[in-house]
Amino acid sequence: MYGAKDKVNSLKKTLNIRGNVIDLTNPAAMGIMNLTTDSFYAGSRFQEDEEIIRQAKKILAEGATFLDLGGYSSRPGAQDISEGKELAQVVHGIRLILGEFPDANISVDTFRASVAYAAVQAGASMINDISGGELDTRMFSVVAELQVPYVLMHMRGTPQTMKSMAVYDDMLLEIMDYFQRKVDQLNALKVKDIIIDPGFGFAKSIDQNYELLKNLNYFTILNLPLLVGISRKSLIYKKLGIDIEEALNGTSVLNTIALMHGASILRVHDVKEALQTIKLFKLTTS
Repeated sequence: MYGAKDKVNSLKKTLNIRGNVIDLTNPAAMGIMNLTTDSFYAGSRFQEDEEIIRQAKKILAEGATFLDLGGYSSRPGAQDISEGKELAQVVHGIRLILGEFPDANISVDTFRASVAYAAVQAGASMINDISGGELDTRMFSVVAELQVPYVLMHMRGTPQTMKSMAVYDDMLLEIMDYFQRKVDQLNALKVKDIIIDPGFGFAKSIDQNYELLKNLNYFTILNLPLLVGISRKSLIYKKLGIDIEEALNGTSVLNTIALMHGASILRVHDVKEALQTIKLFKLTTS
């Protein structure tokens, strides 16, 4: 019988990053770095050049395969900032990091096509779009032109409105329909490397997030790498009645479950602990 484990094992396991093949047979960690003062976790915010370089060094030294750089906070109710400000922050950060670590695989966390384009021109090698092209209709054509891996996330509305849009008749089916439609569009544009992100915390209640996690392997039918971003989110600290600073243990537990259900990339604030989780997970499955 063809079951969940078989589906997980059939997932696409490689990405082309600037001509180099990244093998996701062993799941990878993506370290988060925010160049904004508005991100939900203070430990991920970096403004000064020395801080940015020091944190990039830490993320890479701990073994992250990707460094995810963002200049626009996507937390619920986040402050809107101008395209020009986001672009300037992101491009400066990319140049700063690549000046010190030229081999770093930088992902740019943006829903704006102009920022994505400028970031890749500055040396970024992946686009991480929380809106799946919904907030900028130019995004898919830009990704097709640049031919870099693209993280396709599920969200409704904007960071400012998404909390009011967590109403579904059949959440899993509606998210799957969304992904199938978007993947078809990207395939038609000959985008070669697509990563699926179900969007934990984006237009989903806490209980909906747990339903999504329990059924994560539902999306392996798309045969694309799965990225999971659960790190220190409210579904952990609000459920446990703790502060965000205490949410690392819960993050590791939920990341383990995500790996069991097919996650290939863990997007995290704490890279060392994520890679320890991956190492122990692999010991039980290899």
